[in-house]
Amino acid sequence: MILRYLPVGVGKRALDVGAADGYLAELLTRRGLEVTCLERDPGLAAATQGKCRRVVVADLEREFPPLDGPFDVIVCADILEHLSDPARVLASLLHHLGRDGRVIVSVPNVAHLWVRLQLLLGRFDYADRGILDRTHLRFFTRRSFLRLLAEAKVEVTALIPTPVPLPLLVPERLHGPWLSALHALNAVTARCWMGLFAYQFVAVARRGGPA
Repeated sequence: MILRYLPVGVGKRALDVGAADGYLAELLTRRGLEVTCLERDPGLAAATQGKCRRVVVADLEREFPPLDGPFDVIVCADILEHLSDPARVLASLLHHLGRDGRVIVSVPNVAHLWVRLQLLLGRFDYADRGILDRTHLRFFTRRSFLRLLAEAKVEVTALIPTPVPLPLLVPERLHGPWLSALHALNAVTARCWMGLFAYQFVAVARRGGPA
């Protein structure tokens, strides 16, 4: 989903915030972008070597390292929910965005139907992955996500809901036409009722004003 909104072409520069093991950075590099990876875990940062042009190890909530911007695109894919003050970090990142650059931010939707049903049953159980990942510090609905972006002085040009990634959750041996049809229906419901069925929100944005 994120790749659809990224610039293409040699010489374009991207900052991948929270790059983890460099999976996205490698895809961006293959598209011709010059990628700088920013990761706070030294072990994960080491895994990005060779997948991007430069790796910077830093915890943005403790220090903001020198970056070789400006960048044509800054990607924060599933990273803001791991921060205690995501608006401040995002606003600081904007200083490294080029004049016509864009920001792509994704967060999970805590108001998804499954979470709501769990709450009705009196449960809010953390897990090793997903919306209630045990490492998440912040949780977002559509409204609170847009409020966060506005607070960071970001102007949203598109908000895209993504469905539950069924192909990743269902064992491969069970994949087939039925799963494809169910996933297609899942995508339609996420677009029509994003507050209830979106698994994740992806915002495409630009600098909206003085930060």
